[in-house]
Amino acid sequence: MCRNYFILFFSVFTISFLPSSSFGQKKSKEQSETPLKTNPKLVVGIIVDQMRYDYITRFWDQYGDDGFKRLVNEGFNCKNNHYNYAPTFTGPGHTSVYTGTTPAMHGIIGNDWYDKTTENDVYCAGDPAYNSVGTTSDAGKMSPHRMTVTTVTDELRLHTQMKGKTIAVALKDRGAILPGGHTANGAYWFSNGSWITSSYYMDKLPSWVEKFNAEKSFDAYKKPWKTLKNIKDYVESGVDYNAYEGLFKGEKSSVFPHNIPKLWDENGKYEMLKATPFGNSMTADFAIVALEAEQLGSDEITDFLAVSFSSTDYVGHKFGVNSKEVQDTYLRLDQDLERLFKELDRKVGKGDYTVFLTADHAAIDVPSYLKDQKIPADYIDWDSMKANFNQFLEFNYGTTDIVKNFSNYQYFLDHKIIKNLDLSVQEVQEAIAKELLTYKGIDRTYTAYQMWQNDYTHGIPYILQNGYNQKRSGDVLLVLSPLTISYPKTGSTHGSPQIYDTHVPLLFYGAGIKQGSTVERTEIDDVAPTVSALLGIAFPSGATGTPIVQVLE
Repeated sequence: MCRNYFILFFSVFTISFLPSSSFGQKKSKEQSETPLKTNPKLVVGIIVDQMRYDYITRFWDQYGDDGFKRLVNEGFNCKNNHYNYAPTFTGPGHTSVYTGTTPAMHGIIGNDWYDKTTENDVYCAGDPAYNSVGTTSDAGKMSPHRMTVTTVTDELRLHTQMKGKTIAVALKDRGAILPGGHTANGAYWFSNGSWITSSYYMDKLPSWVEKFNAEKSFDAYKKPWKTLKNIKDYVESGVDYNAYEGLFKGEKSSVFPHNIPKLWDENGKYEMLKATPFGNSMTADFAIVALEAEQLGSDEITDFLAVSFSSTDYVGHKFGVNSKEVQDTYLRLDQDLERLFKELDRKVGKGDYTVFLTADHAAIDVPSYLKDQKIPADYIDWDSMKANFNQFLEFNYGTTDIVKNFSNYQYFLDHKIIKNLDLSVQEVQEAIAKELLTYKGIDRTYTAYQMWQNDYTHGIPYILQNGYNQKRSGDVLLVLSPLTISYPKTGSTHGSPQIYDTHVPLLFYGAGIKQGSTVERTEIDDVAPTVSALLGIAFPSGATGTPIVQVLE
């Protein structure tokens, strides 16, 4: 009796002190509107085309406080971040950042590649099923249809019942289309003096884009390219007059200043601006207008702004990674980033948005310059190699037709001819791989059979396997010797699995991001899972990377 009375008394006492919501009663307005987790109003993904990690450290003393330095000092710096596949090109790079996986899964194995089904070359974003919008040229016949998985931008759209917006901007079509994913509200790129798009997204340009194009604000960049600061202070790059840089058409010497108005017609008019830092400024201008016009980050439903700065790639290819032009381009980009961040502070609110910045690949120093510094570097002689290789094919198989295509450092073989010769595909792959290994400039070779049968976990074969798509890739894979490239003897390039092409920056900043850094290895397919974990959304459908736990609060 006493025991039962005690239990009843304790129960009543306990119940009287429980919150009212425990009984299923309606929460107060404040309680009902307080989410378990507050997401940023806007995520801004920034890809700097062809940015090496050491551009952060090399030009550090020349940067201002509110561009790259803001990201590093107030955000999180992944110092040992790498691409974990090859070939390291723009299309696969942008796709891998946003899908959280590699070409083996997402299918974008190059900028262009040989389609084994149609036996034609295809472009990563090309799609004749759609029409150009904003131009009468074919520059808008594009879509993301060759990308076989979702992006983090797609998953955010799905998570918000398509209420969260995604807008993607870049000079290059692939730099906007692939990050925007399959569900972007808009993807815009620059072509012949206008920002354009594809009928995949819309039938007509929004009025704000038409207005921006009509104002021709980018005409202000038709001016001489002089250095931002005194060129004598650019001690972090090589001498201005040298033999390692390319020329604009009509130039006799690749030195500052570059007279853009005088060279305008010869170099494609507005297209010339892409190979100057002004192309990045044009991109920042357009992104800032898009931020306002699309009302990105204006409510509690997270939006996404994907921005790719492409001019760094054009400048690097033309002038090389050690040039005054590259240094000036990054100092000017630093100012463009500062402009963008201050607009985000003003329109979205500091602390209400999250930024990540990375690159789609890095780049090699100019081998002709390295050779002059007594560093072992070289250029491969494809013509001589092709002649020897054709002799090998004729002698062993009676025809050169056994090879259907060579692209992206891969040979595609004709399996029907091999079958008609009563040969094994595996044996032919191995014989060709062994032959190619004897040629100067070839460091190693692998076969498709090796890619299929093995599970590599580190080193060059691991990187090649992550880039190998069973349906789309070739039969024999080549790796050039370190510091050896297939390129003119001026300017820099990329594409290899070597560390100078894979080591890129990865910076996080803003809402939900810790302050700090790590030298532990991170890989490019970790970016999208990290952003997905931050937002509490599903990972992209093919994601193979994992969240970088040190980054998140």
